[in-house]
Amino acid sequence: MALETTILSHGMPYPHNLATARDVEQIVRAHGAVPATIAVLDGAIRVGLQDEELTRLATAQHVLKLSRADLAYALATRRDGATTVAATMLCAHLAGIAVFATGGIGGVHRGAEDTFDVSADLHELARTPVAVICAGAKAVLDLAKTFELLETLGVPVIAYGSDELPAFWSRSSGLPAPMRFDDPTSVARFIRTTRDLRLPCGTLVSQPIPQPDEIDRATMNGYIEQALDDSVRAGITGKAVTPWLLDRLFTLSHGRSLDANIALVKNNAKLAAQIACALASDT
Repeated sequence: MALETTILSHGMPYPHNLATARDVEQIVRAHGAVPATIAVLDGAIRVGLQDEELTRLATAQHVLKLSRADLAYALATRRDGATTVAATMLCAHLAGIAVFATGGIGGVHRGAEDTFDVSADLHELARTPVAVICAGAKAVLDLAKTFELLETLGVPVIAYGSDELPAFWSRSSGLPAPMRFDDPTSVARFIRTTRDLRLPCGTLVSQPIPQPDEIDRATMNGYIEQALDDSVRAGITGKAVTPWLLDRLFTLSHGRSLDANIALVKNNAKLAAQIACALASDT
């Protein structure tokens, strides 16, 4: 099963990023799957990294942040790049990998009716048949618009073990789940069915963060509103927005946002490994 590297290069500070990447790979192995962490190194797509390559990405200063539109540039210019959800899905599909674990997907940014700032992750989910296991869309986004657009694009959205879609750091978003499954085998059966129907899209599996690790929605929304206001005053735009907001939220929450992020990534890796194993079996 696939793992991304934007978390490693742009989403967490060192040494938390490297420790988390190592722990996540070990969790995947412990639950019967093979971790395939994806990146571009020296202009080549790498599916499965050695520990020294994880260290390289975790400590380097000028690693490109790669979505679908940037992938060919990194290859053509022989650069190093960390893959976002969209780029990881594309590379995983090219490698024949059907399941991918991440923290949270990108989506429709707040104010997108004026900026048209919508993550490529959503369109990748609409056209690349890889199951993405996450804790929902990042809560700094407009969650209602994000899930509305996924429905418009025909992407199946599953809530795992919940009747409500999660909000990344918080278990509750206030948005009802279109579908619910409660065990990995049922999710795998659903993914097989989408294949039988020859649907070209991926499947989004949203799993709430474990309860002991969550930041309640009201508290988190307060941090997010402050961080968004600060980002506007600082003139942060484009790809720099999400990393900047994550860093600001770390400060505002006194480190709680990072602790929650690490917990949910590990939780998602465990579920993804279980789904990957169920998908590979005949049951």
